[in-house]
Order: sequence, then C-alpha cells, then structure tokens
Amino acid sequence: MHEHHLGLRNTAIDRIAHPADRHLAGDVMPATPTPRIAVFDMDGTLLDSLPDLAASADRLLTGYGLPGISPDLVRGMVGDGVAALVRRLLAHAGTPAAGIDVQQAVDRYMADYTPRATEQSRPFPGTEYALKTLRDAGWTLAICTNKPVAAARRIVSELGLTEWFDAIGGGDSFPVRKPDPAHLLGTIGLAHGHADRAIMVGDHHNDIFAAKGAHVRSVFARWGYGRPDMEAGATIGADSMTEIPHIAGQLIPA
Repeated sequence: MHEHHLGLRNTAIDRIAHPADRHLAGDVMPATPTPRIAVFDMDGTLLDSLPDLAASADRLLTGYGLPGISPDLVRGMVGDGVAALVRRLLAHAGTPAAGIDVQQAVDRYMADYTPRATEQSRPFPGTEYALKTLRDAGWTLAICTNKPVAAARRIVSELGLTEWFDAIGGGDSFPVRKPDPAHLLGTIGLAHGHADRAIMVGDHHNDIFAAKGAHVRSVFARWGYGRPDMEAGATIGADSMTEIPHIAGQLIPA
C-alpha cells in the first residue's frame, strides 16, 4: 500500500544560504505546526463490513455442524478482533461447540473471510466526502483497527481507499491493541503526529477507551455497530460521516 511520508521540519535553526537573509545570528525560525490527524476505526466506522463478517461467521458455525447465526447477533460480537469474535460465536453455540479448538476455529474463520472480505462490505455513506474534505483542509488520515494489518491493508486497497491514508495500525502492529491507548498512540506515531493534535473516530467503547487513555479527543460514530451506551466518555458523538469534517475542525482548529 502506498503511504505518504510527511516530512516534519526540524525546529532547530534553519540553514539559510545568504547571510543577508538572517535578521540576527542565532535567530530561530518558527516551527511548522504538527499536522492535525484524524484516526478512524475500520469496521462499523469507515466500513459497513457486517455483511461479510456475519457471512463468514455463519459459514464457520455451519461448517462445524452447528446452527447458523444472523447478522443482527454478530453485530454485537464485533469490535475486539477476530479471536474474540470466534470465541463469542462458539460460546453462542453452547455445549455442542465445547470441544472445538479456538485457535483452529480462528484459522478457519480467517481462511474463509480473507478472500471474501469485500464481497458485500462498502464504505458508509459520506465516507469519501469526509476523507476528501479533511485532506483538503490539511488533515493527515490514519486507521487504527484490531484487524490484522495485512487484512486491513488488503480491504482498504480493494475498496479503493488506499490513497487517503498515511498509516494503518493493525491489531498485530504493536504488542497491544485497543482499548490499550498504546495502540492508538502507536498509530499516531506512524503518521508522524502527536496526541494533542489528533482525534479518534470510532463506534466501539474500545475506541473511546483508547482515546481517553491516550488523552486524544474522540468522536463516537453513532452510525456504527456499537451500543448507544458505548458513547459514554467520548468528547462528542456524530450521526454520520458527513459531520466529521466540521466536528474535527471544531475539536482542533487549524
């Protein structure tokens, strides 16, 4: 995936070719402001990926001879990564699934999901508008997801969103993942930014907890898969992606 590398100017004294251009020896030039960074969760925030997640969940269970599962039930299970989703699927199946090896089930889920992850998944309405508007206003954009980073990159590429993002911090990019704030801080670092110039947009309490722990302003995505009570602790909530550029500008003015 092509990533833009933002060169941040050194805050030390600039080298100036002509001495006449200097006002006083040792003058320090003003530092270029750290870029504003908007970090997005992936599933349920940028992408309506539930149809593909649920289809693979259903195939996993029926492949083990267990009853299938509806998308509405899967909706409440996503947000903590694939391993957590699979554990919840097996717990939902109850006693008949008791003897199934969880890691084997995770591997089977990923083998099914990975090549089919964009069959039905699409960006939420207003996503391209929001990303373009933010970029035009000078924002750096990044993704912080509990999905494995290779899978996240592939999905972003297949859906034609690669050009917008400077960094992706996946669930295996760092030793920890959301809700640990180090996952968000690491992603901000990949994008050459700082927490005090960043916002986190997400639909799950993991996103809000990570932002709070990192001292990052957060926007709860009400259009996503999270329960309404997960908005607690967020700086502000939004009803659609189209609201994000305006909210972002209010949270961190240029």
